[in-house]
Amino acid sequence: MRPVKTTSETEPKAGAAAVKPAPRDWRFERATRLFGSEGMTKLAASRVAVFGLGGVGSYAVEGLARSGVGHLTLVDFDLVCVTNINRQLHALTDTVGRSKAELMGRRVLDINPRAEVRTFAEFYDKDTSDRLLDPRPDVVIDCIDNVTAKMHLVATCVAQGLPVVTSLGSGAKMDPTRVRIVRLTETHTDPLGRALRKNIRRRHGVTDEQLARVVAVFSDEPVVPPRTEHGGVVCGEDCVCPNSANPYHTCNQRHVIHGTAAFVTSVFGMTAASAAVHLLLGMDPFSRKLACESCGTIVDPIQVRRRKAKGKAATPPAASQDR
Repeated sequence: MRPVKTTSETEPKAGAAAVKPAPRDWRFERATRLFGSEGMTKLAASRVAVFGLGGVGSYAVEGLARSGVGHLTLVDFDLVCVTNINRQLHALTDTVGRSKAELMGRRVLDINPRAEVRTFAEFYDKDTSDRLLDPRPDVVIDCIDNVTAKMHLVATCVAQGLPVVTSLGSGAKMDPTRVRIVRLTETHTDPLGRALRKNIRRRHGVTDEQLARVVAVFSDEPVVPPRTEHGGVVCGEDCVCPNSANPYHTCNQRHVIHGTAAFVTSVFGMTAASAAVHLLLGMDPFSRKLACESCGTIVDPIQVRRRKAKGKAATPPAASQDR
């Protein structure tokens, strides 16, 4: 018997234009092998809002876009500054002075032309909150530097039942291996996390039970003080920011500028994207505790470090051998 031709093999009728099959989109083939077809469908239908597109937020957006998240709301009022080049994804020599939100929006569409991206070159606060959170996102990623705005965003998400991932202090850190995902109530060695918990309870009436639902990306590395030999430790001196006249968040309003490293801030951002993707897929976003291969005991690296630190503090200094 002669083989029957399939539709794709059948010649078009005389005078009819040949219909070519739609090309397969290979962009997310490797992601599909990890998340599965159903997972990729969920991600494509999901909306994530990212507030703050700096050294952390820009990489969070990158991780979301390359994971196939189909709807993104990107918010940042600021313009690229030359001092952003050491750590922010969109900051290049020829992008200084341009809108961070616009740059990241275009980058997302270069990665995934099918994505729907809403960009806002605006400052998040109580007056813009309702509009910037509409349409309602499935997950919010908070990468805001301004503590007042950060508190309001987290408190608003808690009040509205929005899953939120908040990024804590990524500056003054040098060890990317110490970045972890925990509940906001479990962070330590992080001044921003401590201030956020304290003030959000006091000013917004958020309870510890509610704070425990907030996913936090933090590092348990102690703060590395800024180096001062180049004379730039005090913010506001020789400020070169193109948006320095803004009324929201400027160098002149800050007491000190901590040092930053791209290999830490990028890990914070990608970790926040990971937490968001886990939440969208209905998975546990928190860092795993480690099981001992010999006895099976579950070990939490954070608790181990705490016990070691307490042990050192409790150990009296050795008696002097000098006579």
